[in-house]
Amino acid sequence: MPATPAWPPRSAPRLFVEDELAQGRTLAVEGNQAHYLGKVMRMTEGDTVILCDDITGEWAARIAAAGKRRVDLVIVECLRPREDVPDFWLCPALLKKDRFDLVLEKATELGVAAIHPVVTRRCVADKLNADRARTIATEAAEQCARTALPRIDTPQKLDAMLANWPSDRALFFADELGGAPAADAYRAHTGPAALLVGPEGGFDDAEREAIRGHPQAQAVTLGPRILRGETAAIAATSLWMGVTGDWNK
Repeated sequence: MPATPAWPPRSAPRLFVEDELAQGRTLAVEGNQAHYLGKVMRMTEGDTVILCDDITGEWAARIAAAGKRRVDLVIVECLRPREDVPDFWLCPALLKKDRFDLVLEKATELGVAAIHPVVTRRCVADKLNADRARTIATEAAEQCARTALPRIDTPQKLDAMLANWPSDRALFFADELGGAPAADAYRAHTGPAALLVGPEGGFDDAEREAIRGHPQAQAVTLGPRILRGETAAIAATSLWMGVTGDWNK
């Protein structure tokens, strides 16, 4: 007898949806998501789709009807709950669009809880397209089988961010002029944390002084080489996940 195919199939497409999911519920997807399922993936009635709602977790669903502009789904069962996310924020200075897109994508893959874009004096950009940013993060989460999305905040000027910084959260400051080795600083800290990374031209002297003078901030070094903004954000986040985050669980 042939083996019974695994269900849900590993090849089933994954989508994040805005509605909270529950067993037996019906859900309609439209627009780009319907086009993706029907035209790109060529899915039809009875095919399986994996859905995540960023609230309850990951669910298997079957297609009840597939049209040109709408696909109706029936939620079958919960596959796993929403993943636990380390309480780690990434605070990257805005970069050129393609480089900041990379930061958004990789920060999502790495599992940060929130992304707080920062505007500094040497930033080449001062705005962020919120819809585009959300799409980049969502697609990264879908491709990596994540069940949670990072919160992406509106860009904030550095001085405003420092003035409103929560007193219970450490702020690690990636300073190209030096500081404590990042791995040692991470290892010595328990509790909520964040990482601040500068723009292409780095922080100016006044900004550096303001950051170093903040009671929650600690300057850290990422080694002997000067890293570009996107590289520093990705490398320092990866290091935190390996030392203090959930990579060892």
